Amino acid sequence: MDILKTIMGERMAAVADARKLVPEKVLIEQAESRKHHGLKEKINCCAEPCIIAEVKKASPSAGLIRKDYRPADIALGFQKAGAVGISVLTEPLHFLGSEKDFMDVRKAVDISVLRKDFLCDVYQVYESAAWGADVILLIIAALKRPQLVKLYETAGKMGLEVLVEAHTGEEVKTALELDNAIVGVNSRNLKTLQTDLSVLKKLASLIPADRLSIAESSIKTKLEINELRALGYKGFLVGEALMKCTDPAAKLQELRA
Repeated sequence: MDILKTIMGERMAAVADARKLVPEKVLIEQAESRKHHGLKEKINCCAEPCIIAEVKKASPSAGLIRKDYRPADIALGFQKAGAVGISVLTEPLHFLGSEKDFMDVRKAVDISVLRKDFLCDVYQVYESAAWGADVILLIIAALKRPQLVKLYETAGKMGLEVLVEAHTGEEVKTALELDNAIVGVNSRNLKTLQTDLSVLKKLASLIPADRLSIAESSIKTKLEINELRALGYKGFLVGEALMKCTDPAAKLQELRA
């Protein structure tokens, strides 16, 4: 089964329902009070391993990751341990995320917060800004080119940074065409959920040295981070390796040491 296609269909249906409850105009008005916490600037100014620490309760590949899930407390621990940003899963059916999880994290930390979800409509961009997000994720494999461009341009108008995610060489080329986006390379094939760290190594050579790039998924050790830094990645999005630990913040410190 193509899990990505399934989730995108579910998210499109959820957007249709959400529009009936809260109009776009209301979200745009709410977003006016948003305070921006720059992720790109922080990564570019940091000489140490730059880790975006992810809080999530579950995933389709791992099932329930953390029974005792207190996203705000975990995120605050990550901030104290030196994370450059926090990624929050808000997809409700497969990752068990929610708007409340995001809002709780946003209130707890004063660093960049990434809304990680399966965005398919500009409504979700306005929603993210209204919630106080600093960065949104756009998945190239999930979007047709006109959709991708429209979401990217809407994010720019709302003052949001964009992490655009690629898994193949062609997708990296597409990501590079979005001039101000952070290029994320995901070692996980979202259609099959299989991971392969060699994808990160293979695609690194396609990204210019002056372009901000992030390595995502299945990063578990400091050795892997050092190897990927040597290939040009400036940041790392780490989730399960942290969330499966009894003390996620201590694991983050270990990866940054």
